[in-house]
Amino acid sequence: MKVEPFRIVQEETNEQYILHLIGELDLSVVQQLRDTLEPVISRTDKDLVLNLKQLTYIDSTGIGIIVSILKLRVGLNAPFFVIETPPGIKRLFDLTGITKYLTEGTEAEA
Repeated sequence: MKVEPFRIVQEETNEQYILHLIGELDLSVVQQLRDTLEPVISRTDKDLVLNLKQLTYIDSTGIGIIVSILKLRVGLNAPFFVIETPPGIKRLFDLTGITKYLTEGTEAEA
C-alpha cells in the first residue's frame, strides 16, 4: 500500500483560516506544519480550523502540536476547531484524553 506524502492545503474564507491536513502527520513533517502555522496561528480576527478528513496517521508529536495550538489559541481567546476527524484518529484523541479539549465541528458548521 502506497503512503500518501504529507501535505497541507490552505484555505481562507472571510471568517476562517482552514488547514486541510493530508497523509501522515509525524515527527518527520512537524516542521512543515509549524512553518505553515507561523503566519496564522496568532491571528485573532479569524477562526483557525484543522480539517483532518484526509489525515491517515498521527503520532505523539502531531498530537503535541495540536495541543500546543489549542493552548495558544485559548490564551489568545481565539477560536480553534478540529473538523472531520477520521474514526481511527478520533479514537487516538479519545485514548490520549485530548478529545474533551477540542472543539469539533462538521463541514456545515465550518
